[in-house]
Amino acid sequence: MDYASLLRLRRAALLLLVGSMLTLAGAWYFQWGLGYVPCKLCLQERIPYYAAIPLALLGLVLPVRATRLVLGLAALGLLYGAGLSVYHAGAEWSLWAGPTDCGGGAGANPSDVGDFLNALQSTRVADCSTAAWRLTGISLAGWNALIAFALASVAGTAALKR
Repeated sequence: MDYASLLRLRRAALLLLVGSMLTLAGAWYFQWGLGYVPCKLCLQERIPYYAAIPLALLGLVLPVRATRLVLGLAALGLLYGAGLSVYHAGAEWSLWAGPTDCGGGAGANPSDVGDFLNALQSTRVADCSTAAWRLTGISLAGWNALIAFALASVAGTAALKR
């Protein structure tokens, strides 16, 4: 058994697991902690991370060949997520049109008008073509593209390296 390859694959799986969990935790913080309602694309961009977590967990316990397979699958999913995020960021920069059916996602359902007015003050609705938040000029969708590509690179490189 090649223990160096197994260790490298386990490290990649662990990095994939931690990176995916932290990325989702960040998205949930913006949603639930700061009141940003995710748009349709924002929610779709989370799906590769939801898939990467169980794949990474499998990669921590499966034999070498199967670990390569699950890391490769995770890499493909994250590459899709990175591409979707690039599309989303491009729509935010008006480089191309975003989806026509994209608006704010589901938020809290207030029980009366007073609650509704309070919810309007604390909730920031983001549509697909407007960046709700930027850091160093990069929107959340842009950061997601970078993170998804980095994690895909880690998983894909580990899966392909012999």
